Amino acid sequence: MLGHIVKVSGPLVVADGMKDCKVYDVVRVSERNLIGEIIELRGDKASIQVYEETSGIGPGEPVYTTEQALSAELAPGLIEGIFDGIQRPLATIREKVGDRIERGVEVTNLDHTKKWGFTATAKVGDEVSTGDIIGTVDETEVIVHKIMIPHGVSGKITWIQSCDATIVEPVARVAAEDGREVEIQMLQRWPVRIPRPYKEKLLPNEPMITGQRVNDTAICHNRFRHNQSYLFIL
Repeated sequence: MLGHIVKVSGPLVVADGMKDCKVYDVVRVSERNLIGEIIELRGDKASIQVYEETSGIGPGEPVYTTEQALSAELAPGLIEGIFDGIQRPLATIREKVGDRIERGVEVTNLDHTKKWGFTATAKVGDEVSTGDIIGTVDETEVIVHKIMIPHGVSGKITWIQSCDATIVEPVARVAAEDGREVEIQMLQRWPVRIPRPYKEKLLPNEPMITGQRVNDTAICHNRFRHNQSYLFIL
């Protein structure tokens, strides 16, 4: 869908011709391909929060909708990455355009080409549903990433294998209750404004050590505040 800018006020852009869009849809603003998110709709006008510098753009320039919500990619590679506020990997962007990051750079949030060692813990014939663990990946020396059945999927595993695979390659297949055969990847995408569902909140019995000093210090500080008997020298 194509709209056009009618007003620019700092990071806020107003565009018309957007009546068929949805609030929180991601859009690309102008031919510079700036990332934005619709935060309000009034008639055919959309107010767009742009997450990049808007200098140099003005009325009449196009706005393209992606018809997708702003989402996070959840998969192996998340812990070891460094991202900006909308999960763009800063190291990857630097490799692509250099030290001076250009506007409108398009990169995947996580590396879709790196191979990870997937170890299956489920087997063919197992009945599974949302959140069930089907395998693990050693993401770092201290972090074991557990691969789970995505939200809304349940049925019987028809194929699964331990293998080296990218996060977008299938590692299992499930015969769903509605008759579909669903390929399970290590990658899950989730809209950032929708809380992740859960069956039960479990109290932690040990801290999650990431190996990054700033994160681990905060974790240990919170433990101390809640009267947990942990002492770490970082």
